[in-house]
Amino acid sequence: MNLIIDAGNTCIKLVAFDGDSPVEVCTADYDELEKFTRFLSAYPFNRGIVSTVVDMPIVMERAIDALPFEVERLVPGVTPVPLSLKYATPHTLGADRLAAAVGAYMKSGGTDVLVIDVGTCITYDFVNASGEYLGGNISPGPKLRLLALNEHTARLPLVSRHGDTPEVGYSTETAIRSGVVNGIRREIEGYISDFLLKYPRLLVYLTGGVHLDLHISEKMRIFADDFILSYGLNSILEYKYLDKPLG
Repeated sequence: MNLIIDAGNTCIKLVAFDGDSPVEVCTADYDELEKFTRFLSAYPFNRGIVSTVVDMPIVMERAIDALPFEVERLVPGVTPVPLSLKYATPHTLGADRLAAAVGAYMKSGGTDVLVIDVGTCITYDFVNASGEYLGGNISPGPKLRLLALNEHTARLPLVSRHGDTPEVGYSTETAIRSGVVNGIRREIEGYISDFLLKYPRLLVYLTGGVHLDLHISEKMRIFADDFILSYGLNSILEYKYLDKPLG
């Protein structure tokens, strides 16, 4: 079995894979070491892979280092992946972005794919049908936008993204929330529409902790997949051991 570890900005996600199928997922805060170590000992793992966008607590690093099997560290530009990287600065590419792009391309069966991850940031990553990762874009996520409006103005309040989002805000709270949430929705719809004009066979994978109702006619080409990053990490791990038996 494969152990997949995705260390994000706010929590750490562990997934047990049997072949290419996720068996169980565990999400833990960075101070929940017991929960973390309990999952590590729950399955007969043979190998693992870690993707991180943060510096993990030293106790978690030690727990990973103490595992009785090899754990690969995904380093963009260094770790072999089943894509051709055309990014000008691969060493600065986020491991999470690369893993999600791999996952989407492997699931697509070899067509053009756009991965949109809505979390702390919104990332857009594109892989063409030839398996070339061409890059993408990054913009602030909903929480960052709401914080920026509060922190960089004199009187605008900090508003939760949860609540009413009318087309026209009827109060300062709904004006802020609608501006942010509807603005993000239209941003994403615009990206999808523009890419579809150039790549009519495009498949779009939506992932991340924020779910939006998109008002777009091409919904049959859009897939919500919370496991796309984990699937990509598993694919990278399998790619490394493609011609090697389990130890």
